[in-house]
Amino acid sequence: MRALGPIVLFLVLVEITSGILQGYYTPILTDIARGLGIADGDVNWFEAAQLMFSALAVPILARLGDMYGHKRILLVSTALTAAASWGVAFAPDFWTFLAAWSLQGFYVVWLPLEVALIFARVAASPNRAALTRKAAGLLVGGLQFGVIAGALAAGALIGVFDGDLRLTLMVPAVAATLCIFAIWFGVPESSVRTGGAVDIKGFALLAMGLLLLTSGLTFLRINGVGTWWVWLVLAAGLAAFVPFVRYQLRLAEPLIDIRMLCAPTMWPVQLTAGLFGISVLGAQAPMSTFARTDSELHGYGLGLEAGSVSLIIGAYVLAVLTGALLFPLAARLSTPRITLSGAAAVVGIGYGMFLPFHDSLAQTLTNMVIAGLGSGALVAALPSAAAAAAPLNRTGMATGLTNTTKTIGGSFASAIFGIALLSAAGETLGGVTGAATAAPLSGYLTVWTVCSVTAFAAAAALLLVPRLAFADAALTSGLEGSTPDTSHR
Repeated sequence: MRALGPIVLFLVLVEITSGILQGYYTPILTDIARGLGIADGDVNWFEAAQLMFSALAVPILARLGDMYGHKRILLVSTALTAAASWGVAFAPDFWTFLAAWSLQGFYVVWLPLEVALIFARVAASPNRAALTRKAAGLLVGGLQFGVIAGALAAGALIGVFDGDLRLTLMVPAVAATLCIFAIWFGVPESSVRTGGAVDIKGFALLAMGLLLLTSGLTFLRINGVGTWWVWLVLAAGLAAFVPFVRYQLRLAEPLIDIRMLCAPTMWPVQLTAGLFGISVLGAQAPMSTFARTDSELHGYGLGLEAGSVSLIIGAYVLAVLTGALLFPLAARLSTPRITLSGAAAVVGIGYGMFLPFHDSLAQTLTNMVIAGLGSGALVAALPSAAAAAAPLNRTGMATGLTNTTKTIGGSFASAIFGIALLSAAGETLGGVTGAATAAPLSGYLTVWTVCSVTAFAAAAALLLVPRLAFADAALTSGLEGSTPDTSHR
């Protein structure tokens, strides 16, 4: 780990910036809406558009990382993110802002590329999986620190700059720009290359399927389940993956290695990433609106002001950070497989506790901290587990796919939860929940049930992988089925 220290330090700086990008804008979304002259409800398009773009960009960028070098593509994606961040700061209207905000989604590929770069760096070490897990925990720790720092900085700077929105929005753009130099001077390139050419036809088929699928899920949330053509879009999205899979199976160097994904050490990881996206990306907005709901008026909710909701968010983020840092220790005391499964189960317990216990701030904080501990472990563990289960020249592809499936899970959750909460879309970011806009309690119970059940399903799926999967001991034990395929290493 000592030899990795300088590299990890620079990559932690990159992840702190990633956290800033994820946490900075949330406290000032109302100010952004006012500055653009749009309704608060239109802010939902920012998330939907960026999720859609990320789902399209990550697979191709991860593949390019395997082909041409993980540092090179990390540098390119950072430069594009920085340019998009400056676009966000200087966007003159809603559509320009939406386009720039969407292009900021390039940052989603940073963590998978970093994990792939670290794994390749320690490929010759006998304890490479353990080193990768430890480094990934530190990276996620930096990410969560950045989320907290970004949220606190935005709330303070909007006042320091006397409400000057453009000046306030320049701060994350500066941070992203500085990241370019951190990567350029502090991160060495990985040595493994697959070579070959970009699979344009495969990317077109994948893009068509992901675009139709994520668009259908977005339209499902906006138009509701009664709109027939939405289901047609979703069906078309699913059908588009059939020719994509057939085409990929015929290629020696595919955009996505389908056979690798079907390996017993890989498919549970990718399935878990998708199921995990349901809670980590889909449950936070419902949690915020539940906390704002007036309990005296509706008989449920916490009736908190906007500032008090930050207590819940802060506790959750700190729990995620703690879970990420504790994961390597827990994996060393047991096995990575058991620790991964246990982390997913902890998420399921946390959200399951909401069903009987949701009447007070103390209960809510307890539930969110428990869910956050498991979530932090999964955020750190899934990319490193995918890297350990993949051939060395497929690590970027494998780690990138964990983010793609997580994004699809988040899009699915966003649509389903939006339908379950019905009128919650009418909730304003700065207002007090009223009788006409409050979602029914049954909607929140549905959200928590789905998050809990999918987390337990992920825990069960992870138990199906070979006993010593993702562990360094598996690389030398010689047990049949306990090691990943190394034919491409």
